[in-house]
Amino acid sequence: MKALLIVDMQVGSFSDKTPRFDTKGVVQRINQVSNYFRDQGEAVIFIQHDGTKEKYLFHGTEDWEILPELTQASNDIFIEKTANDSFYNTGLDQTLKKYNIQELYISGCATDFCVNATIHSALVKDFNITIIKDCHTTADRLSFSAEKLILFHNWLWENLTPTKGRIRLLSAHDIIPPVS
Repeated sequence: MKALLIVDMQVGSFSDKTPRFDTKGVVQRINQVSNYFRDQGEAVIFIQHDGTKEKYLFHGTEDWEILPELTQASNDIFIEKTANDSFYNTGLDQTLKKYNIQELYISGCATDFCVNATIHSALVKDFNITIIKDCHTTADRLSFSAEKLILFHNWLWENLTPTKGRIRLLSAHDIIPPVS
């Protein structure tokens, strides 16, 4: 079985203080992929960051909620985390085992923090990993544009040495078969 992880696509991560690259396009493509996963009977897992330690994204607040533009279904799974890595001290690993999920498709925010940490953690846990290269986003950092950070991380992930599983990058268009 497969699972789509949607990492930290929360209201408070998309404020005027933290503009993200291509938010509208990323949300649209995540919705397309998540709807496809649901139609195929595959799992859709939303990861929500509780940023109490960082003094934002407090559990239960509006900022903590999933972006309202993202499609959610009653059978979607929600996992709360308190660190960059979606596996660290969460129920994610147990949930994946419960549903016999061996293949992860990863999307979300922020490319260079939580998405990256989750990918590295999944890699050493021997999952088969597909990073959806046009379904993650971040903000500009220091002298690096968000667009360049995304390109760099896509290159980095594509060149990681896999463990027992495999790692690959695909676009949303590559995942969803064309309608005939």
